[in-house]
Amino acid sequence: MIESNEVRRKRALYRSWHRGTRELDEILGPFAERHVNAMAETQLDQFETMLEHPDPELFAWFVEREPVPPEHRSEILSMVLAFTAAKGRP
Repeated sequence: MIESNEVRRKRALYRSWHRGTRELDEILGPFAERHVNAMAETQLDQFETMLEHPDPELFAWFVEREPVPPEHRSEILSMVLAFTAAKGRP
């Protein structure tokens, strides 16, 4: 069964707010609130893929503790990094 983009968006929004670590909730939750409904399908694909990564790995990328490996770079990841920089590091 193929899921509608509306269901995917709702799931991505929920997963963004319920990561398991408060720091990531505070980054991904507001980002998703602002952007998830406007994402094109390819961006939504990238966002869902990014959400599959473990919390410590994502957090290290978002606060620039570790560089993002080339194979994980995407338009959405760049948007999250810019969003995090604009609101200040957690």
